[in-house]
Amino acid sequence: MAFIHGKNTYVSLSATDLSAYTTSSQTEKSADTHDTTTYGATAHAFSPGLLNGQGSMSGIYDSSTSSGPRFLIEPLVGVSCTWVIRPEGTGTGKPARSVTVIPTKYTETNPVADMVTWSVDLQFSGTITNSTQT
Repeated sequence: MAFIHGKNTYVSLSATDLSAYTTSSQTEKSADTHDTTTYGATAHAFSPGLLNGQGSMSGIYDSSTSSGPRFLIEPLVGVSCTWVIRPEGTGTGKPARSVTVIPTKYTETNPVADMVTWSVDLQFSGTITNSTQT
């Protein structure tokens, strides 16, 4: 069994590498289910439906007006773009995922006794492409 450290994770949004600003990312894949229970049944029966998914990223705010998270992510809210995540980092033979997403919410948090942080929620649009880096 090989355990993988998260520090090597690569993430990009709209072809822009955001790894240097990101401290956490999450991918969630789900599926709809449809109740097909009929009269006389003693338990629910379900049929599978459409796949769905969400993702998120968050990290430390950078005040750069040309390359920081605010400059790069905020204009993408409500715009279809591509999200790439490489959970083991970049390199030949390592896994990668890509999916079309719509950033639905960009948040900045300003605590009084800590660093300013940012986060973005991503709604998947279509299927996730799993691949191996070449």
